[in-house]
This record gives sequence, C-alpha cells and structure tokens, in this order.
Amino acid sequence: MPDYMYMLESRLSAEQRAVLVRMQELAVEITTNVYLTGGAVRDLISGMSIRDLDFTVEGNPSRFARELEKGGARVVDEDEKLRHLDVIFSGDVDGSIEAAREEVYPRPGARPEMRWSTIMDDLRRRDFSLNAIALSLNAASRGLLLDPTNGLADLEAREVRALSIHSFTNQPVRLLRAIRYAARMDFKLDSRTEDWFNLALERGLQESIPAGEAGAELRQLAREDKPVHVLKAWEARGLLEAISAQLAKRHPHYEMLARILRARDDLAAAGIRPRLFAPVTYAALGKLKDREVSAALHRLEFRQQEIEAVTGLEERAQKISQTLAGRKTAAPTEAYAFLEKAPGDLLAFILAESSNSKAVGKIRTYLHKWRPLRQALPAAVLELESIGMAHGPKFDKVIEDLFHAQLQGKARNPELRLKLLRKLSGIKEPPKKKAEEKGKKLGDKSKKKLVAKPAGAAPAPGGLPVQSQKAAETLARLQAARKSKAAASAPPPAKTAKPIGKPKATATRKR
Repeated sequence: MPDYMYMLESRLSAEQRAVLVRMQELAVEITTNVYLTGGAVRDLISGMSIRDLDFTVEGNPSRFARELEKGGARVVDEDEKLRHLDVIFSGDVDGSIEAAREEVYPRPGARPEMRWSTIMDDLRRRDFSLNAIALSLNAASRGLLLDPTNGLADLEAREVRALSIHSFTNQPVRLLRAIRYAARMDFKLDSRTEDWFNLALERGLQESIPAGEAGAELRQLAREDKPVHVLKAWEARGLLEAISAQLAKRHPHYEMLARILRARDDLAAAGIRPRLFAPVTYAALGKLKDREVSAALHRLEFRQQEIEAVTGLEERAQKISQTLAGRKTAAPTEAYAFLEKAPGDLLAFILAESSNSKAVGKIRTYLHKWRPLRQALPAAVLELESIGMAHGPKFDKVIEDLFHAQLQGKARNPELRLKLLRKLSGIKEPPKKKAEEKGKKLGDKSKKKLVAKPAGAAPAPGGLPVQSQKAAETLARLQAARKSKAAASAPPPAKTAKPIGKPKATATRKR
C-alpha cells in the first residue's frame, strides 16, 4: 500500500508543508476532523505539480480561518452560505477551507437541499470521481486515502468521469469544468460522460450556466499551466459563449497568451512564480474593446478590484517601463532595487508586450544575471566567515557592498571576490615574509630534535663529550703513523722518458 503521507510531504514545497502541519495542529486544538481533498490529492496521485491545498473539515471552517490569520494568512473570498473560504495561507500558498456537506436534489436541475455532513457524504456529492478523493490528516487515521467513487481507477485510465447522469443537468457549469480538467491533464471524457455531455449540449444547457459560475471558471483559467489548450477546447465545444458572446465571435488572443506564457517560463527559471490572473484574463479577452472587457467582467461577477486589475494592466505596465528606461534606474543598483519590488505579473506582461527595448533589456538582465548573483551570495558568506569576520551588522553590510560591486561587473570570480571581501572588511592577508621566517624557525627546531646526545657523556671544552675527544685523538695518531710508514716504503720516482723525435739544436760555446 502506498505511503501517501510520505508521497505528499516529499512533493510539497517547504511553505506548503508548513501549512499542512499547522492545519493538523489546529484540528487537534479545535477537535475537528480535517482532510486534504480535491485537486491536491488528484495531482499527488497523477504526478502533477501540487498548486493548491484544499481542506475539508467536519465542522465550521471559520474557526480555522481566524487562527490562520494570526499567522499571516489572508481570506480572499468567503461564501457564508456554503461555508467555503478561499485563502492565501502564510508563505503565499493558495488554497481553500470548506465544511463537509451533503446535497440532495428534489428533482434534476432544481436547487439542492444542503445539509452539513461527513467527509464520505461530501465526496459522493462532488462533480467528478477524480475530485472525490481525500486524505485524512487526523491523528487516528493519518494518511488514510478515502475513495468512495473509485477515482483512482479513473486517474489510472486517464479519464474524466461524472458521478451521475444528472451531473450536467444539476450544475451546467460542469460542462466548462469537465473540458478544463481534460485539457489540463490531457485526459478524455469516459464514454458515458461523453454521452451525457453531448446530450446536455443538445439541450442547450450551456446557455443556462450562471454568469457567476462561468466567471469562477475564467478565474481558474488564469491559474492553469496550459490556458491556451483550455480555451481552444472550450471553443471547439462551443462553450465560449458562456464566457462572452463577443469572445465567441472574435476568439481569444492566442498569440498574446503564448507570449505571456513564454515570459512566465522566463520568470520561473529565475525563481519567480507570479500570479498571472490579470495578464491571462486580459489576453483571453484581448480582442474585445475596453468597454466590452469591463462589461463582460461585470456580468461574470468579478469583484471590482479584479476588474481594475485587468482593465488597468496596460497602464501600470507602461509606468514601470518608463521608470526602467529613465534616469531613476540608470545605475544597476537602482534598477535591481526597483525590479525586486515590481509585481511579477507586470514584469511578465512587459516582457510579452512592451516595445520599450531598454525596459525589456533591464528585466532580462535582472532575471538572467543579477538574480543569479544574489543567489550565489551564500558562497561569499562562507568566505567572509573563513577569513575571520564575525556575524553582525558590519558583516551584513560587507556582503551587501560586495553584491552592489558585483552588479557593476566587479569581483565576479572567486579570487577577486575574496580580495574585495578583505578590503571591505578591513581584514588584511597575512604577510608572506613573516610566514616564511616562521616556517624556517619551525624547520630548524625540527632538525635540532633529530640530534641525540650519547647517554652519560660529559661535554668537553671543544664541545664534544670527553670519550669522543679521546677517540678522535687516537684515530688521528694512527692515521699519521700509517702515512709516514707508507712514505718510507714507497719506490724511488721513475726516470722521465726522453722525448721522441729530432732533438732541438743547442748553441755551442767557443773555447
């Protein structure tokens, strides 16, 4: 049996693991059962990246939200009727908390009667089997997988299966959702679900999708890894009219979307993962006029803040581009500081759509050069520690000054970096001469240790022990005697041979 908790914890980021631990702690404090449900479990089993943490509690989720807010979480949206809260947890983790409930439909298509219930009833009332899986986070059953509708088999078969023949009749928005899941995961609708889907289209149920629910699907589109695939799949099935009649006629701006996604990948490679709600929504509606975009978003029940984020996107991006091209960010240090605070979604939009080459160039330099320099600073910290500087305000200032110098192209290799660190910290390198003299002294001492004195020998005036002095004198007398004896017995020297050849003429004296 798979160890799902081990799988989960090994796949989550550090921030997501912290949220998981905190929810388990709160479940004990509040004495309420809590389960990880929906997308997180589905993505865990299917091997996809886990984007959201959705929790279901057998009780009131508001108590969890109040405690989480003390640790930095933010409630983005709350549906008091359904007891559902969209939350951005501490560490910028997306997710939700909702109460377990049961829905009973008096007749197909009617509004359901809702009752607060158990986790098993909650899973059975869901839309598709791949969303009806939960993982217990409670102490007595931690890691237990709950799968009452056999969603694991559908994940293995790579199929989206509706849980009831009335699924699309009861909630027509599931038409959009089924295609979104299939496009995201590269799944297909299972045969019966495909039949029910086509029957719903023939009956025109797509025209009865509530505007607010269609707007929720458009919000989810902005968080998809492949929004182009989703939009094209919606368009192929004739579902774009549920979003906007003008959009169905003029089509989404696929080229702009592709450019934004390439920019998203550039940011992700530099370790930045922005929320692309505004750029993706803007591009999806990009071929509509400004007033048509605003009208469509109002009809889809977007919040005013969301509408302003989409309609004002281009203006905000233009301001950032102008600042990057101006004098305020002429120096690398100033440009880096400005870009560190700039919203990631606006940087992505500028990379995708701006014609300001200076602004685009600085953003690319920031992503591919300046941020890698920042990420390499731990090596400089170790080097500064190795030369003997203690941690403190001055230590941090030296590291910051080094980074500013590197932004200007200085000290980018290890040797120059260490040299600059010594200069900034005021710690000089040990002098080479003193080091050499110290080495010589150590060598002399080691040589003296190798000379051993004979045991019991007294030193003589000449510096040698007495016994050694007598032995040396005796040896000298013997050598002198041998030399004299050898000289006495030596043969006489041999006569020199006459030179060969004609003797030289000599002068004769007259007598």
